[in-house]
Amino acid sequence: MRDDLSDFEYERRFFCHTFPAELDDGDAPILIVQSYYVHQDNFALRVRLQAHNVRANMDEHTEALSTLKKYRDAFTDAFVTVKGPAIGGTRYEAERDIDPDVAVELVLRGGSPIVKNRYSAWLGEDGWDIDVFGAHNAPLIVAEAERRGPVTDLVIPDFCVTEITDDIRFSNDGLAQRPYTEWRDSYEYELLANGPHFLEGFGTNRREQH
Repeated sequence: MRDDLSDFEYERRFFCHTFPAELDDGDAPILIVQSYYVHQDNFALRVRLQAHNVRANMDEHTEALSTLKKYRDAFTDAFVTVKGPAIGGTRYEAERDIDPDVAVELVLRGGSPIVKNRYSAWLGEDGWDIDVFGAHNAPLIVAEAERRGPVTDLVIPDFCVTEITDDIRFSNDGLAQRPYTEWRDSYEYELLANGPHFLEGFGTNRREQH
């Protein structure tokens, strides 16, 4: 949980076509179900639940609420979060712990939910989270590197296809409002036509090759 002096997140995010199998160490990923009660103009109010010992399949049939009900007793961490607009890899984010039972009831009663598995790995100089989405956001995969300050001179793994840090379509609140399947084809055409890009205002981008 962030304290009052660190209510900002600094991250860079990337679109991935595939999940790198070598990053699955056999331990269960973090199963996340979260619901957005405000998601407009890149402002958001979110309730998130996390389970640590569940390995749930993540595809188009993995609905958020049915997953929450199925594994209800496994969700041991819960948070309420308010977010401001993302600007240049920085976003105001104030997050506080709440009771998991209360969080479950809130998510079951409203908001726009999403479900995903989160894998974490230390790659080179940075810790990375790789999110594999389910339901109407499958088969989307997003990787992100987060630091306590601006994410500069980043070593970008080769499984990261293109940068989406400032693309609000890929924000979790954006995906709750307009799921990936609704615009996947147009985005793939856009990527094919324009090619990948990486933000240039964060020092030197270094590509990791295997």
